[in-house]
Amino acid sequence: MTTLRRLSSLVLILLMLGAPRPAAAQSGWQMAAPLPKAIGEIVSVVVRGKIYVLSGLDTAPGPATHTPTGLNWEYDPASNSWTAKKPMPAPAHHVMAAVWQDKIYVFGGFTRPPALAAWQPTSNNWVYDPAADTWQSLAVMPTPRGAGQAVEVNGKIYVIGGVSSTKPGNPGAPIALGSTDQIVVGTNEVYDPATNQWQSRAPMPTARNHYFAAAANGKIYAIDGRIGSVFVTMSDVIDLVEEYDPSADHWSYYGRTPTNRGDVTGGEHDGLLYVAGGEYQDTKRKMTFWAVEVFNPATGAWSSLPHMQVARHGFAATFLGSRLHVMGGGFQSDGMPEVNVTTASHEVIDVEPK
Repeated sequence: MTTLRRLSSLVLILLMLGAPRPAAAQSGWQMAAPLPKAIGEIVSVVVRGKIYVLSGLDTAPGPATHTPTGLNWEYDPASNSWTAKKPMPAPAHHVMAAVWQDKIYVFGGFTRPPALAAWQPTSNNWVYDPAADTWQSLAVMPTPRGAGQAVEVNGKIYVIGGVSSTKPGNPGAPIALGSTDQIVVGTNEVYDPATNQWQSRAPMPTARNHYFAAAANGKIYAIDGRIGSVFVTMSDVIDLVEEYDPSADHWSYYGRTPTNRGDVTGGEHDGLLYVAGGEYQDTKRKMTFWAVEVFNPATGAWSSLPHMQVARHGFAATFLGSRLHVMGGGFQSDGMPEVNVTTASHEVIDVEPK
């Protein structure tokens, strides 16, 4: 081999070593089996090593737009496949869900009234048994609402925040698209699965919806969220963290997040809270986030994961072991007539890579 050829080969090797790697390999995110169809405004939980994705809102242009789907899909990581299960008995979107004793509790959300494009807050609640693939109705929630959060702590499920109607004497009245007949609430009502009963608790100081909440070390943390309205075109977002101590029924300010955003979701793993995605818009821009920020409630400190491959909001996220799964949602901020921006994509990252 001549000296020139040796130099050429060496330059080629150096260029290959310095070349950017594919996005998935570079970031740690990998694609898994997509959802059965593109959908947003979904929630997810884990029962016995499988993910369940529920709810959903059909935003495709046409007469059925803004209709809840009531879907129920099961993901098996062993086969990397999805299976349709018995759908929700009364479809709703922007529901709030939690798990207790291997059963899935689904609270509130919004239904669509007949012949009206509106979001109607509901107080209907259901429990789903994955082992039997059956649904059962529960005692109604005292305050009909959707787009809040449900978090289980010590066998009780706290349903916090969301949006209700402002119609006098009827918080469950339909909220027409773009209507101001709505109120963002900090309502905090606790459900006891053992007795099928509700009790009121101290309200969240900052009323919000489309936020993320999870429990760590026996306390609940409310993070980011949408204020002013349930509709993104009429709202603003915050970067606030508030802590709730169920044992003392007490809320306190707990700091601010690195990024103000709404319609976020995430999961808890090993005492850390992972906050992902979200959306924001004003009169100049419409955007979604792909950032994943990690909150340590023990110290109040924040760190980051590599960003997702697909920016998204209104999606489902949960942990299976140390692997964070994000699924579906919209890859652009909503509110554009005749445009549907949902995705079926499903990404996974191991937060404790071996």
